[in-house]
Amino acid sequence: MGYEYELLTRLAKYLNLELEIKVARTADEMIRMLNNGEGDLIANNLIVTKRRKNLISFANHSATTYQVLVQRKPQQWREMKLHEIDAALIRNPVDLIGKKIHVAKNSTSINRLKNLSEELGEDFKIIVAADTVSSEEIIIQVAKGEIDYTVENESVARLLQYQYPNIDVDLAISLPQRVAWGVRKDSPILLNAINEWLDIMKKKNDYYAIYQKYFDNKNSFRRRFSSDFFSMTGGSISVYDNLLKSYANSLHWDWRLLASLVYQESKFHSDKTSVAGAKGLMQLMPATAQQFGIDSLSSAHDNLEAGVKYLKLLCKSWKAEIPDSSERMKFVMASYNIGQGHVEDARRLAEKYGAEKNVWFDNVEFYLLQKANSKYYKDKVVRNGSAKGKETVKYVREIFDRYEHYQQFIQ
Repeated sequence: MGYEYELLTRLAKYLNLELEIKVARTADEMIRMLNNGEGDLIANNLIVTKRRKNLISFANHSATTYQVLVQRKPQQWREMKLHEIDAALIRNPVDLIGKKIHVAKNSTSINRLKNLSEELGEDFKIIVAADTVSSEEIIIQVAKGEIDYTVENESVARLLQYQYPNIDVDLAISLPQRVAWGVRKDSPILLNAINEWLDIMKKKNDYYAIYQKYFDNKNSFRRRFSSDFFSMTGGSISVYDNLLKSYANSLHWDWRLLASLVYQESKFHSDKTSVAGAKGLMQLMPATAQQFGIDSLSSAHDNLEAGVKYLKLLCKSWKAEIPDSSERMKFVMASYNIGQGHVEDARRLAEKYGAEKNVWFDNVEFYLLQKANSKYYKDKVVRNGSAKGKETVKYVREIFDRYEHYQQFIQ
C-alpha cells in the first residue's frame, strides 16, 4: 500500500514496465541511490529546491506544500479550551528565537530556518539529526516528548498528526513550495514520459481518489498506522507469521518467501475456496489435501502444514536435478502451481532449443509458455500435453517480487 506505490503501479502499467521498489530512509539517500544507478525514479514528496535541481531533474509538480512548525500540545490539552491551547503554543515565528529545533540532515527545513533567522535578525538553535533518522521519526520524537520542535512540510506533518493528535502543525513558516518526483539528469526520455502520464492522470478521478484515500481519510490512516502489518511500525506480514517461521525452517527457506507464496495462494484468507475447488491458506486441491490427511474441515494450521509437506516433497524431487537451491525454489513453486510434469516438459524443451534447463527466469519459464502452442506441446520430448503456462510464469515472478519487497520492509 501507499500513495506513491499506487501511483507507481499505474505509471509502470502505462510504460509497460515491471515495478521494482528500492527503499531509502532520507531524501539524500534517495538522490545518492538515483545518481548511482540503483534506481531510475524518486517517487517521494520531494520539495523542489535550487540545490536539488542541480542534482536531479524534477517532473512536473504533483502538489504544493509549505513548511510548518511541529510542536507538542500541553499535557492536559483534551480538557482545555481552544484558546487556552493556543495560548500555550507558539503562534508567531518570533517566539522561536533561541529555541532548539531538530531537523533531518540536509532537510529543506534547514535553509528555511536559516532564512527565517536572517529575516528576524536572531538565531535559532538548529540541531541536525543523524543521517539515518528520517523526518517522520523526528516528528514522532516530538509527539513522545523526547524533543520539543521540528519543522517539516505540511502534508507529512498533517498525516502523522492523524496518529499523534497531541502534536500541533498549524504554524506555517514558509510560502507554498512545489512537490515533485525526480529522475537522473541523463534521463530526459523517462522524464517526458512521466510528465505525459501525469497530464493524463490529473484528468482522471482515480488520481484524486488515491490522494483522498491516503491524506484526507483520517480514520483509514489511523487503522493502517496502528496495524501490526504497517511496515513503519508493525513489522508483521500476517497473523500466521510464527507458524510460517517454523515451517520455513523445515524447508530451509526464508520465512518471508513462504509468506509470499501463501499470500499468492490465498492472501492469508484461510476460508478461501477457488473455482477449481482448492481450499485454505495453501489452496490445496481435494486430492492433494487427502494425500496429506486433511479435508475441508481442517484448520488453517493443518492446511499450512499439509501445503508445506507437499512443498518438501517437491523440493526432494527436484534436488538431484536442480543443484542450485535458489533456482530450485522457483521450480518447486512452478510445480506447486501447475504440476511437476508440465515443468519437466518445459525443462526438456529448454534443453532441446539451447536454453538453460536449470535456470527458471527467461529460460524454462519461456518454454512453459510455449506449451500452449501445438508446435511445442506436440514435440516428442513433451510427455504431458499442452498447458497454459502464463498463470504459472506470473505466479513465480510475483512471489519473488513480493519477497524482495518483504526483505526490505520486514525483518
